[in-house]
Amino acid sequence: MNILVIGSGGREHALVWKIAGDSRVNKLYCAPGNPGMKEAELVKIDASDDARLLSFAKEKNIDLTVVGPEVPLVNGIVDLFNSNGLRIFGPTSKAAQLEGSKTFAKEFMSRHSIPTAEYERFDKADDAFQYVRKDFKPCVVKASGLAAGKGAVVCNTIERAEKTINQMMVENIFGDAGDTVIIENLLEGEEASIFAISDGNNFVILPSSQDHKRVFDNDEGPNTGGMGAYSPAPVVSDSIYEEVKKTILTPVIEGMKSEGSPFCGLLYAGVIISDEGPKVIEFNVRFGDPEAQVVIPIMGEEFLDLLIGSADGDITGINLSNNTNYASTIVLSSGGYPGNYETGQEIHGLDYAFKKDTMIFHSGTKEEDNKYYTNGGRVLTVTSLGDSLERSIENSYAALSHINFDGMHYRKDIGQKGLDYISNGKMK
Repeated sequence: MNILVIGSGGREHALVWKIAGDSRVNKLYCAPGNPGMKEAELVKIDASDDARLLSFAKEKNIDLTVVGPEVPLVNGIVDLFNSNGLRIFGPTSKAAQLEGSKTFAKEFMSRHSIPTAEYERFDKADDAFQYVRKDFKPCVVKASGLAAGKGAVVCNTIERAEKTINQMMVENIFGDAGDTVIIENLLEGEEASIFAISDGNNFVILPSSQDHKRVFDNDEGPNTGGMGAYSPAPVVSDSIYEEVKKTILTPVIEGMKSEGSPFCGLLYAGVIISDEGPKVIEFNVRFGDPEAQVVIPIMGEEFLDLLIGSADGDITGINLSNNTNYASTIVLSSGGYPGNYETGQEIHGLDYAFKKDTMIFHSGTKEEDNKYYTNGGRVLTVTSLGDSLERSIENSYAALSHINFDGMHYRKDIGQKGLDYISNGKMK
């Protein structure tokens, strides 16, 4: 079987690593990939160059294409491959609106009674300013379009809300993604990430996870693309799983089908577990990063079966293998991230960090003369398995202690929320 993975980050490295370990795979490519992906042959094609990717897939007789990032999905790469008779994992452009347009997602949830925060939509900055000034309460201001995971800002003061609206709608820091904004009530509770793979009719829920968005310990500082994650998340109990399945995932899959856009691919529900039960913060239509780096490693051979089955429109009979492991991942970032940061710093110690049940996934690196250098804000994710959450965390921090580069930053409290929940039955 010949497989093509599209993308270049840590999420795609985890996909490549997992797929490469399946004995059914003959040849594995990644476009454009990154230098840490020794498991695949790298192809110098941009992830958004649909025409060249299609031509390559035809030329190399690719049996399955797996799309990592959201932009190609929203732009319709699945529609293009499907129209050419090629198997590809991911939703169509219409189904991908669940991530591509927060306006669409909120209106869809309203139509299908899916629990989420109350909200208002604004196409004019003056109207948004007037709304937050009239009767302010803590809120989240969201750019409606794609903003590379940075388009949602928690605003606890009027001043913060006004500044955010101005940045999005007047200064256009996210381009036309911020032409429309959603302002929603701030929900209280604990966040979790729930992934499900669907064939348009059925779905299989994957192990839960919890991301750490803030750059500094104790959830302080600005939001990032993610500074670490762990899986499974103890806060997602069996009863929460069932409630998410009943009130969120099932209505989404049935609702998309009823509206003529069956959802095939990976549905990512970012939920907050409140006193009123789980509510949707956002939907994504691809694996999260760094959540992928903890969810994928603890799955068995059924992982590739689910990708193929979803692409073929039938995952009937594919179940998750019994997993007893936990996984934790810690992001090593360039100093200054998510603000201005330097690149080109030599990375030391990668050879010493590998051991059983530890994986180093590259996110932003380059290779020159057999040496690795930093080439992005998030540089590496260090993932380790363990028979307990505590052990997986210990293993990850032990592995990263061998790695260093000038300005290297990482959080020192990844997974602590989960440990607190196990100890106390609640998050601190």
